[in-house]
Amino acid sequence: MPIRLHINIDHVATLRNARGTRYPDPVEAAFVCERAGADGITAHLREDRRHMTDRDIERLRDCVGTLLNLEMAATDEMIGIAERIKPDVITLVPERREERTTEGGLDVVGQRARIEAIVARARAASIRVSLFIAPDEAQVRASADLGVDQIELHTGEYCNAPGHARLHELDRLRVAAAIGASLGIDIAAGHGLTRVNTPSVAAISEVSELNIGHAVIADAVFSGLGQAVIDMREAVLRGIALRP
Repeated sequence: MPIRLHINIDHVATLRNARGTRYPDPVEAAFVCERAGADGITAHLREDRRHMTDRDIERLRDCVGTLLNLEMAATDEMIGIAERIKPDVITLVPERREERTTEGGLDVVGQRARIEAIVARARAASIRVSLFIAPDEAQVRASADLGVDQIELHTGEYCNAPGHARLHELDRLRVAAAIGASLGIDIAAGHGLTRVNTPSVAAISEVSELNIGHAVIADAVFSGLGQAVIDMREAVLRGIALRP
């Protein structure tokens, strides 16, 4: 089964904002990624607007020709923006202002009522919903109970684990993916993935999508953005070749 590769371009905006200039432009980055073969563009509109701005998301909606995935917190403000802009997919993620990047998965079990309300509004607006969750059976089953289209498994623990602990985290991802697929949910994965550790995740048969951002933008410093996307695609293909 082929895997869709979505590129998160948040850190193009981070670089722009560091100097308060108009460049590099995340919309131009989206064009480059699509030309290099990306299947979709992911952007996170955070509540503190630390990288992407509302105008960035509006422009991306006008220009992205593949698929626009809007990562967002499960708040009334953010679902209101999604209802207006109409991304193809929203991915609900946990968000804390003091964190450097998204830490951990969404607590679907503990925050069911709030998430369910956001999911209902997205459905009414004909927007697909993905939930960014830890590879935990209870969270997977709670997500399925809400009838979402997709779950994105948080791969951060796998990416950060040392030695044999990484094998344990990879097994957690395999089990969660299998459970989710058996419940009829599309399985995505992302967070902390690089060209080195991506193949093992891509080798999981149920995974149909990867969302990768920081590593691609980091690689682009040395090889250019288009080539960084191509190189990541090759890493994904190496993983697919390992599937049973």
